[in-house]
Amino acid sequence: MSTTRFYGVVVSTQDFESCDLGSTPGIVNSITTMEEKLKTLEIIEKIPKSGVFYLNLNRPAQRNALTHDFFSEFPKALYALDHNPDVNVIVLSGAGKHFCSGIDLSVLNSTAGELSGESLRRQILAMQDSITALERCRKPVIASIHGGCIGGGIDIITACDIRVCTEDAFFSVKEVDLALAADLGSLQRLPSIVGFGNAMELALTARRFSGSEAKELGLVSRVFRSQHELDEGVRELAQGIASKSPLAVVGTKTVLLKSRDLTVDQGLDFVATLNSARLFSSDLIEAVAAAKQKRKPVYSKL
Repeated sequence: MSTTRFYGVVVSTQDFESCDLGSTPGIVNSITTMEEKLKTLEIIEKIPKSGVFYLNLNRPAQRNALTHDFFSEFPKALYALDHNPDVNVIVLSGAGKHFCSGIDLSVLNSTAGELSGESLRRQILAMQDSITALERCRKPVIASIHGGCIGGGIDIITACDIRVCTEDAFFSVKEVDLALAADLGSLQRLPSIVGFGNAMELALTARRFSGSEAKELGLVSRVFRSQHELDEGVRELAQGIASKSPLAVVGTKTVLLKSRDLTVDQGLDFVATLNSARLFSSDLIEAVAAAKQKRKPVYSKL
């Protein structure tokens, strides 16, 4: 049975679903099984004490289509992983044959039928916030993509820090085919990843494009020939990052995301301020000592 170190005390299914993770007092490490607590996700630590945790979209029979439960559970799971000191890197993947087929049509039907005006706007903002939780998460998130990544799947991966895929993966910014403008982040994040012109073309045509083209566009940084090679490549990538100073990794993600919306001068000022508070950290002292002693450094947990 898959287990994981989960932030907080062991709680019942009902407690987990109703708790506000933002206000839970205290952080205690404990081993608990997650399958019974999440309807749409699972959290797995495949290699104990590796610092790498897997967050899987877990509705394979529905091609991991996104439901109301997903938008409730996803930010809570990310918050829990972010605040678990044993987690250094998060790998986001999809169970079954596909990464994500987008929003479950039942969500669109219920939302359109039950809400209108300002209520609908608040619902959309809440769903946007669930995806933005990927950027709020201090720990780096690697999207491991196979099969289809459609619509809402694009919203998710564009908010991740690193994206890799298999050769046979395929992608589509699908919303215009549903008479919608993509509203959960693709139109805001995709242009800075693949360029404005490419993003405009992909979003207006909703055409399907391959893993190889995704690499050419810069949407993914690496393409693997098979699922096995993807899994091995992601494991090596994640463990490589997990071996670095958690403080340095978190700081690097913070600076890159912050600098995305700043001028160069403003970004330089921000990183100077951040590093001035961290330059004499125990991790820096440990890194220098390990280099002199020709050994692997042992960094502090966050």
